[in-house]
Amino acid sequence: MGGRYPHMLLILILLHGANAAIDAPVEKWQTLDGRPPLVIARGGFSGLFPESSKFAYEFAMTASLPGVVLECDLQLSSDGVGFCRSGLTLDKSTLIAEMYPKKDKTYKLGSEDIHGWFAVDFTSDELINNVTVIQTIFSRPSTFDAIMGMYTLDDMAGLHPQQIWVNVEFDGFYRDHNLDIEDYLLKLPKDYPIAYISSPDISFLKSIGGKLKGRAKLILRCLADNVTETSVKKSYGEILKDLKSVKAFASGIMVPRNYVWPVNNNLYLLPPTSLVKDAHALGLEVHVGSFANDILTSYNYSYDPAAEYLQFINNPDFTVDGLMTDFPPTASGAVACLAHNEANALASNGERPLIITHNGASGVYAGCTDLAYQQAVKDGADIIDCSVRMSKDGVAFCLGSADLIASTTAATTFMTKVVTISEIQNKSGIFSFDLSWSEIQTLKPELTGPFAQAGLKRNPAAKNAGKFFTLPEFLHFAKSSNVSGILIEIEDAPYLATRGLGLVDAVSGALVNASYDKESKQQVFIESDDSSVLSAFKKFPSFKRVLTVGTIISDASKPSVDEIKEFAHVVMVTRGSLVKVNGFFLTGFTNLVENLHAANLSVHVGPLKNEFTNFGFDYFADPMVEIATYSAALVVDGIVTEFPATATTYFRSPCSDPTKNLTYTIMAAAPGALVSMVPPGALPPALPPAPLLEPADVIDPPLPPVSVSSPPEAAPKVADSSSSPPSSSAGSSFLVATGIAAFLYSGCH
Repeated sequence: MGGRYPHMLLILILLHGANAAIDAPVEKWQTLDGRPPLVIARGGFSGLFPESSKFAYEFAMTASLPGVVLECDLQLSSDGVGFCRSGLTLDKSTLIAEMYPKKDKTYKLGSEDIHGWFAVDFTSDELINNVTVIQTIFSRPSTFDAIMGMYTLDDMAGLHPQQIWVNVEFDGFYRDHNLDIEDYLLKLPKDYPIAYISSPDISFLKSIGGKLKGRAKLILRCLADNVTETSVKKSYGEILKDLKSVKAFASGIMVPRNYVWPVNNNLYLLPPTSLVKDAHALGLEVHVGSFANDILTSYNYSYDPAAEYLQFINNPDFTVDGLMTDFPPTASGAVACLAHNEANALASNGERPLIITHNGASGVYAGCTDLAYQQAVKDGADIIDCSVRMSKDGVAFCLGSADLIASTTAATTFMTKVVTISEIQNKSGIFSFDLSWSEIQTLKPELTGPFAQAGLKRNPAAKNAGKFFTLPEFLHFAKSSNVSGILIEIEDAPYLATRGLGLVDAVSGALVNASYDKESKQQVFIESDDSSVLSAFKKFPSFKRVLTVGTIISDASKPSVDEIKEFAHVVMVTRGSLVKVNGFFLTGFTNLVENLHAANLSVHVGPLKNEFTNFGFDYFADPMVEIATYSAALVVDGIVTEFPATATTYFRSPCSDPTKNLTYTIMAAAPGALVSMVPPGALPPALPPAPLLEPADVIDPPLPPVSVSSPPEAAPKVADSSSSPPSSSAGSSFLVATGIAAFLYSGCH
């Protein structure tokens, strides 16, 4: 096990090599100059560190493409020194109010009164020596607050980036205070790598344009389309209807995303505009900003930030010329690794982990519905799964939980069925085995998502779409698809036996009737947290048996591993069992995968989710970094995911193969790299280590006999009667402690 390629941990300690460079593209880009689109780091890596800080700029250069453009929103101190800081006031992004509590002012900006602390009221020495910066977005780490001072443009240039982008937002305000940004820029040394100067102020661009003598490209930065530009008294939407007039004073435009790909009021994509093509036809570059991994922009992207970048650079009709982002590593990966690879074949399973669904593509459609399974196959999953549940009358069907409240509309019609069954869960519920199949068929699926209360819904337009699959229907669908295997999850078999429902026998019978006992084309995995359930399937030697370890563990003792080998081939673990976490930072890997591999046991991990609230900071709010970590650094054998499209996109990329000598790649997280930068005392006390897995944790008593009950109804027939087995039974949704694992990985949201 784990022999696909060498263990990569030592190699991965260094985040993206500073000398990384993008290879020549296989095909010409549809940018204006035919070169790869620029990655423009807004204030550096501002998705992780306070924007425009030392760490933000240094990390942007280290973790991104070498041609990354560092962006600076220019402000001037009272003595004319240029600082990089967005906005006009300083009190929201620094601790200046604590240092100078009585130096707040109110100034007019156009017709609006603005109150706060302004750079124009402080000397450069006061700002450099006394003012520290903080994170302005609460979902991002506050751990690096107040440890770095304000950064000047000279400081940033001293890092020797290949290109600098200077944005000038408030030229008129500084002129009102006898400060001249134009003069400041023109007097900078000629070896300054300022390649772009942007501004929403057309009069500023026209004025400086005649004096720069081609030293930098001028970019009109468009605000919202209904905002009026002050010098020409037209909205930016109106201005862009006359691109020829823009060409007269600028080399390009910087626009919000919806200028190119608009969304409707429900946050679904509309067809693209013609802006990029129209601008390119006139020789104007089109840059788009500001991208960020930790915001919801459209449900079409399924919380995969790479999918959004690819929408702008890898569609058949156009490619934008630059992406301004708070997360430059993710944009770099989209440009260097993911674009132009959608037609690539996936590597064979022996060269990468299996992509295993969790209730189908349950991040897109309600889990275990026909639509979720169809989407999973479309997305390229290797293994589709069915968590088998049973109705009161013995019909086996697929559903993520025995509690129907979790994923159906049962709460609206069957509240009289609410009970508490401690053998199943600690909270009350409406359970499948208390309803007949005909009653269950009156329900609709319900797609919510684990972070819906934080406002992160999943595909709300399809909230109740799809129909439930019986187990025979699932097996029939799987056989007619191109997946390489199925995974049947069995849960609560001992309890169901006391209710007269023989779960193991029903699943066995369904698989036999579907000829999976003779199947050589598709692999069968049987998964359970019960050793007796798995032992019952030893009579099918071709089946792979998977033990679910739902609690977080730090490792497995040798006696427990020896016991597992008696009844299982694979161990399914939570994410928290593979990494050590403190304060939402990764501090290390456990030895669990290595030790299980040494015992010739495979390892599956999951379930993986895309929502940015789901990640420790070392993953950069990027689900592909987590996938790379489990695949390249920990070398797991299977990744269980609710968003299989994200995994297949990654594994179609050459960057998913760490044995290739690429000049840039999507790197695994390096535990300890970020936490080593955290000042002492900024993190909470480390949690006690998770327990060791022991034999008592994995050995279960024999299954009880199925109690006498009235015979169950036959399962409904599927369309093809030749592959319609009799009724099967209820299975398991794995990971008892999914909530704990999600908490350990969640950001400060």
